[in-house]
Amino acid sequence: MTLNIFTDGGSRGNPGPAAVGIVIKDAANKIQHSFGQTIGTATNNIAEYQAVAAALQWLLQQPVKPRTINFFLDSTLVVNQLNGLWKIKDSHLRQKVILIRQLEASL
Repeated sequence: MTLNIFTDGGSRGNPGPAAVGIVIKDAANKIQHSFGQTIGTATNNIAEYQAVAAALQWLLQQPVKPRTINFFLDSTLVVNQLNGLWKIKDSHLRQKVILIRQLEASL
């Protein structure tokens, strides 16, 4: 099974009131799950990372794990940091990356 996961996070102000959104589709493009939530005051980058973490947390709760997971994000920063192309200088972002790596390892 393949899942395509679309995540986004944003804030009104930086930091400011923030929210995350997730849409998870199967290989046939059928929505398997969608989710949106406010997360309090955060930066746009924290919100982007939190959206990825929330998607992984959802995956961990599923009885059947996908064989392939494709993530689609619009944050160049998050994509490049998670792929190891850019350094993570901000300690708050580093904490989010550690959480994401732990969630990935649990899959």
